[in-house]
Amino acid sequence: MSSATLGNKSTGKATVQSDHNRPNTLTSGHRACQGCGEALGARCAVDAAYRATNGKIMVVNATGCLEVFSCAFPENSWGIPWLHSLFGNAPAVATGVAAALHRQNREDIRVIAQGGDGSTFDIGMGCLSGMFERNDDVLYICYDNQAYMNTGVQRSGATPPLARTATTLPHRSYLGNDPQTGKDIPKIAMAHGIPYVATASIANIPDLEEKVSKAINIRGSKYLHVHVPCPLGWGYPTSDTIKVARLAIQCGLFPLFEAENAKIVSSTIIDNLVPVQDYLILQKRFAHLFGKNGPSETVEVIQSIANANIEKYGLNGGIINE
Repeated sequence: MSSATLGNKSTGKATVQSDHNRPNTLTSGHRACQGCGEALGARCAVDAAYRATNGKIMVVNATGCLEVFSCAFPENSWGIPWLHSLFGNAPAVATGVAAALHRQNREDIRVIAQGGDGSTFDIGMGCLSGMFERNDDVLYICYDNQAYMNTGVQRSGATPPLARTATTLPHRSYLGNDPQTGKDIPKIAMAHGIPYVATASIANIPDLEEKVSKAINIRGSKYLHVHVPCPLGWGYPTSDTIKVARLAIQCGLFPLFEAENAKIVSSTIIDNLVPVQDYLILQKRFAHLFGKNGPSETVEVIQSIANANIEKYGLNGGIINE
C-alpha cells in the first residue's frame, strides 16, 4: 500500500495503516456497518499502540457497538489479548489488569481500556473518574459517535446540541437535544490532573497515531477522545465518513488538542475554516434545522459553540484561553 494513503498528504507522515506489515489488531470479519468510523478509529488506535509497545498490550473493552460488532461468541476479530467487560466497568477491570501485571513485575505490558460515549460519558463515568483519581496506569480511549448507536440511536451525554435521536425527536416546540445538556469529558479528565489528555479524529490518522504512541508509554492515567462519525445514526452516505469527520474539525466543533497535567500544551490550527452549516447539512440528524429558505436561526446556536472553541483552543493560531 502506498504511503500516500488518505490522511498522509497534508502531513507528509506515513501512517501505521500505510504499511503492508501493519499489526491488524482488529482483523477482517467483524460486523461493523459500512463506513463505520468506530471500526476505523479502533483499528488505527490499537494498531498504533501495538507498534509503540512491540506488541505488549492488553485491551479491556466495554459493552457497546465496538464490542458487539467485533466479538460475537464464539468468534472474535481481535488479534491481541482482549477482555469484554460490562457497559460501565471497563476502567475498573482495566485497573485490575494493570494491578495484576504490576504484581507479576510485567511493567512492560501496557493496558488499554476502550468504550463508546455511552459507557464513557454516562454508564461508566463513576469508574472512569475513580481510575483518574487514583491515577491508575491505564490508557482509556473513548470512541465518540455521539449516541447509543447499537441499541437504537438514543441520546447520550455526548449527543450534540439540537441533534435528533430516538429520544430527542424534534417537533413544533422542540428542536432536538437541549443545548444546555451534555458533558465535556476531556475537560473533566483534565480536572483530575492526570498526566495526559488529548482529542483525535479519524480525519487525521497521523495525529491519532502520534497521540496514541505518546500516551501508551506515559505512566499513570491517560485519556484519548476520538471522534468517530456514524453513518447509520447520523444519517449520511457511508462513503462520506471521513468527509464528515474532517468538516467537524474544520468548522471548529471538534477541536484537536493535547493537555498534560491539566494544562493544554498544543492544539491543531484549522487550515480551512468553514461554517458549521457545511457540516450539519450533510447529516439527517440535523435536517430539521434546514428548511426551504435555508438554515434556520437555530444554526447560529451551534455556530456560537464552534466560535467559542476556536477562541478557547486557539484554533485560528491565537492564544489558547483556558
